[in-house]
Amino acid sequence: MRFSARLNNLRIAPRKVRLVSHLIKGLDAKVAIDQLDNFVKRANDPMMKLLKSAISNGENNFGIDRDNMYVFEVRVGAGPSLKRWMPRAFGRASGILKRTSWIEIILEEREEGKGRKTKDQLEKEKKQRAEAKKKAEKEAAGRQAEEEKDKKETIKKEEKEISKEIPVRKTMDSKKDGWSNRIFRRKSM
Repeated sequence: MRFSARLNNLRIAPRKVRLVSHLIKGLDAKVAIDQLDNFVKRANDPMMKLLKSAISNGENNFGIDRDNMYVFEVRVGAGPSLKRWMPRAFGRASGILKRTSWIEIILEEREEGKGRKTKDQLEKEKKQRAEAKKKAEKEAAGRQAEEEKDKKETIKKEEKEISKEIPVRKTMDSKKDGWSNRIFRRKSM
């Protein structure tokens, strides 16, 4: 059974991505990951991410064993090109094409049906993952509510402490603290 993952509009030229794609074609999934780890090209990281996505597609959607997968084909095509220009001599301008790539990784089983999970097992695993996700979300929401409560309480305590520290100014004479004194008050050094 074949399954795939696709990446569109990667901002690396297709001929540069093809250097990496030819490296992993025909290899087992685990070996391909190791190859991408050790090869030094800019296209390695997106290609690694795409390969891992294709592997998880096979495991989660079709129940295929990770050890039974290999890279059947890697298609690299040209995406839309960004058109820019560069000033040249005598007031001219020459065009620049900033190319993009579309990549599709197709994986296949080495031995058909070996280690494959049944639909019941897949559904059971999906339910377990969904339950675990809901439980984690509830815990995160509970923690967040507690943190907000603690923040509000600390703010209230700080406000009370600050209000205690600030002395209330009492004046006997209203003339001493009039508006003209406030305006013409001298600042002491």
